[in-house]
Amino acid sequence: METLKILLPLVFLLGTTSAASLGVVQTVGGSVQGLNIPLGLFRSVDVFKGIPFAAKPGTFEKPRPHPGWSGVLKATKFAPRCLQLSVLQTSSWGSEDCLYLNIWVPHGRHVSSNLPVMVWFYGGGFMVGGSMGPNFLNNFLYSGQEISDRGDVIVVSVGYRVGTLGFLSTGDSGLPGNYGLWDQHAAIAWVHRNIHAFGGDQDNVTIFGESAGGASVNFQMLSPHNRGLFRRAISQSGVALCPWALNRNPRKVTEEVAVKVDCPTDDRMVDCLRSTDAKTLCMASPMIQQGSPDHPGVRNLLLSPVVDGDFLPDHPANLFHNAADVDFIAGVNIMDGHLFTAQDIPSLGNKSQDTPVQDVRRLLAAYTEEKGPAGAELAFAEYSSSWTATPSQEDIKRTAVDVGTDFIFLVPTQTAVHLHAAHAASGRTFSYLLSEPSLMAGPGKPYHAWVGADHADDLQFVFGKPFATPKAYTDRHRDLSGYMIAYWTNFARTGDPSRGSLTVPVVWPRFTSAGQKFLDISAKMNDSSTGQEMRSRFVHLWASTIPSLPSNHSSAAH
Repeated sequence: METLKILLPLVFLLGTTSAASLGVVQTVGGSVQGLNIPLGLFRSVDVFKGIPFAAKPGTFEKPRPHPGWSGVLKATKFAPRCLQLSVLQTSSWGSEDCLYLNIWVPHGRHVSSNLPVMVWFYGGGFMVGGSMGPNFLNNFLYSGQEISDRGDVIVVSVGYRVGTLGFLSTGDSGLPGNYGLWDQHAAIAWVHRNIHAFGGDQDNVTIFGESAGGASVNFQMLSPHNRGLFRRAISQSGVALCPWALNRNPRKVTEEVAVKVDCPTDDRMVDCLRSTDAKTLCMASPMIQQGSPDHPGVRNLLLSPVVDGDFLPDHPANLFHNAADVDFIAGVNIMDGHLFTAQDIPSLGNKSQDTPVQDVRRLLAAYTEEKGPAGAELAFAEYSSSWTATPSQEDIKRTAVDVGTDFIFLVPTQTAVHLHAAHAASGRTFSYLLSEPSLMAGPGKPYHAWVGADHADDLQFVFGKPFATPKAYTDRHRDLSGYMIAYWTNFARTGDPSRGSLTVPVVWPRFTSAGQKFLDISAKMNDSSTGQEMRSRFVHLWASTIPSLPSNHSSAAH
């Protein structure tokens, strides 16, 4: 017994002290040292926080290389997030000096080498967001620790400019825009150049992101500037073809911002904007307004990427040839539109209030505005075709959510998946639908019992929150999180989500133009968890039937 008492602490001590660590790492800019976190017997993770990947950016300028530093940079604190509006839009926070990244490197008994690398881009509508420190109270949503440790991959999260400073554009060479996309590109290039020193394989980089981050991933795939810098990409609930992801009339917003900061809107405007204080520009950002069925909120995301003839030489739909050799996963949550549609139609989320059929009609009319009444009638006929003569409130509300999900996320994502598969050379295509019920749904909870995975519900599972904060979740959620981490990291390792270091519950079939297969992801997966032609009736409606209708000039003018 005495021997055991002596041995146990010794075994534990050996486990923690023998876990490998990188120590000081040499990067192009200088030496960095992070923190080593022991995770158990012969397992640890090195965490580097706040490594600069570019210099402090000039206002409306592309990022420039960092000048470097002398001595050893202690990479133990998150850098500030990029300057942005606060939640209430009454003040700003963050910094102009925000082009930093964080790295998680897992180790076993020996220091890791040649690991797959996963680079994360946060969402936030191109207006807000960050992966620097806690997102909510003390919960740091984008910690790469669980993915890194469980999947044996290096995780990198990066900062990029958002709002006016990231995406203001005149639509010409004066203020070309896309500064936030250039920041992301600079981070990818930095990873490609430096990650080998951290034990990563620079020839096996996967970029992944959610919402505006998912659209960013897709933009990075389509830009000719990234050729050879990464091999794989995952877009969660956002692609470049989403109606909110590309601004077709950027000058209008820029002139509105100019007026707010007392700049002229003639040929002096750009010089005046460039010399305006960054916080003032940030506060002049167009407000994210509360939507209504006639003016859906998604139309209020007014600062986003543009076709600039440089980073994006053409409309995204015409650039998929640039991603012919990139492996691509893209998917959505089954009720991605719930968060947005419940803002546009407040009665939808209210358990004790009815939603009038008229509100569904008004929402469809807003989404088909340029086609006039014919588009709205056609869409309503399609969406209400399964209703009875007197539809229940659940039917009406669920239909409204389906309309939002299809228009804002699902149809553009399916279109992107089709385009990727059609242009693929060596690149493989995979499609998914996350159909897990929402944690917020059910008796005593805010959402109706029928609400499935809402926008951003995937994040907690991909980042392993059910393992990191076990009390907040059940075994079911840990199963789902384990599946998603396995699929995501296997894909990063091999280009096939079913093949790699981790076992998966169901083989995920490739998406091809002929088969159009997808994986239905949930906590309870079995052989019937694969499907074909995801909501093809509605994909056809939005991607083909409605666009082919003649435009209604009176509504287009308005």
